[in-house]
Order: sequence, then C-alpha cells, then structure tokens
Amino acid sequence: MKTNAQINPLWNEKKIKNYLPHMTVPEVDDFLSKSDLVIIPIGALEQHSSHLPIGTDFINGVEQCKLIAQERDILVAPVLMAGQSPYHMAFAGSITLSAETIVQVHMETVESLIKHGFKRFVFMNSHGGNRAITTFLVDQINQKTAGVAVDFGVAINPFLKPDISEAPQVLDRHAGTGETSDSLYLMPDLVQLEKATATKLTLPKHLENMIPGVVDNDPTAKLLFLSEALKAEETGKKTSTIEMTETGVWGELNPKEATVERGKKNIKNVVQASVKFIDKWNESIASS
Repeated sequence: MKTNAQINPLWNEKKIKNYLPHMTVPEVDDFLSKSDLVIIPIGALEQHSSHLPIGTDFINGVEQCKLIAQERDILVAPVLMAGQSPYHMAFAGSITLSAETIVQVHMETVESLIKHGFKRFVFMNSHGGNRAITTFLVDQINQKTAGVAVDFGVAINPFLKPDISEAPQVLDRHAGTGETSDSLYLMPDLVQLEKATATKLTLPKHLENMIPGVVDNDPTAKLLFLSEALKAEETGKKTSTIEMTETGVWGELNPKEATVERGKKNIKNVVQASVKFIDKWNESIASS
C-alpha cells in the first residue's frame, strides 16, 4: 500500500469511465464492442476575468462530456485545449488559434478514430467563438470522411427542458452569472468567487442600442449584435474585450450572484437532453 509520501503529492485525479485519456488499449477495444460513438469538446484557453480560470471553457466542456459518458456509452476524446479567441488577447494568458488549425487538428483526430472503428461523432462547442468553426467542421467530416458528425448544441436542443426562471434584464454573457454558476457546479475548486467584480460595459452606441433586443432574445438583434460585438482589436470594430470591459466580464451583473444550484440545474438539463438524443440516435441505428 503506497502512502502519500511515496507518490506525487499533487496527484488527485481518479479514473473516469469512457474518458479516453484514462483508458488502456484493451478498454478501448472493449468499448468498441458496445459503441462507435465519440464526443469531442472544443473549448478555449482565454481570460475569464479574475474569478474563473483561463481554462474555463475547456474544463467545463470536458466535465460535461464526462457526466454524459457516465449515463451512456460515448467516448470522451478531448484533443485540443485552445480555440479561437483573438478578442481576448489583451489579457495575459489568453491563447488563440486560427480556424484552419482547429479544423485540421479535429479532422485528423476523426480520421484516426475512424481507423479504430469509431463512426459517429458529436462535437460539443463549449466556447461561443468556435460556433462557426464547429458548424464547418461537422460538415467537412460528413462530406470528406466515412464518419457521421453532428453539432452537440443542435442535437440536444429539442430535448432541453424550458428555463422558466426570470431572465436578467441586462447583458450577462462571458464570465457572467450563468457561466460562473455552471463552473461552481462543474469545477468548484477552481472558482474564486470572492475575487469576482461587476463591470460597466462600454460599447459603440449603435450596439448599446441593440442590447434590449438581445436581452429579449430578438433573433435579428442577436444576429446583428453578435456579428459585430466581441471581435479582435485589429478589426477596428471597438468590441474586443479590453475595449468593452476592464474586468474581462462581458455583462453588467455581478458574477458574485452566481449559485451552484443554478449551475446544477442547467448542467443536469444538458445531461438529460444528451441522453435522450443519444438514445434516439442509437435506436435509429438499431432499426436500420
């Protein structure tokens, strides 16, 4: 029996079922006898203000995938921590990759997994800036490989339970109360809630005028707002993070208002919706 003095004092990870980095070759072979389904989170390494870690999007994505994989046989295969984050580069520690790099890495990942017998792929985009990349990647896999790929958000949307809680009347997005609540549930030891601070946003006037429509989920307002907001300094749009908020929080609520209860409710909703989608996909394969 090893004592703590005989092993790495920083080691605290436990083996997780269906999590590829923890699995042996025989375990992958055994998995393939039951399922050909893979989920790949696409996250980011970018600033999340002073209270959330730079790896928030990657870690939260992986942790959600792990929870789903405890309910159904789906292989969790993260391969890239960083994503597309040029608008956060004024904050130390942020890393941004080109869309071409992100797509190439994941295309080669899928091609590798196909060689081993995997056929179906779910891409979970856990960073808003990767949305268009994920859509393109899914299409390229379907067009150019023997695999079949779907976008996680699109796939589970029909199975999500409606959120009947009162929505905030101000902008509340990156590193705000929602993301902080999810993080309190998914990675509690990495959240420093006592360091969270509210911010005052500074946006170009025409974008500021769109916020009421964005808050009310008006589709046109959201489309136009997100097409221009949160873009790199080099674009001249005056909407990089540092140009809009000194704290890095893209919202006007104090993240200290986040709660673990809210995060738990949201993530459990995502997991149950994921299970329903996976069951539906498995049923369609079984009946064909």
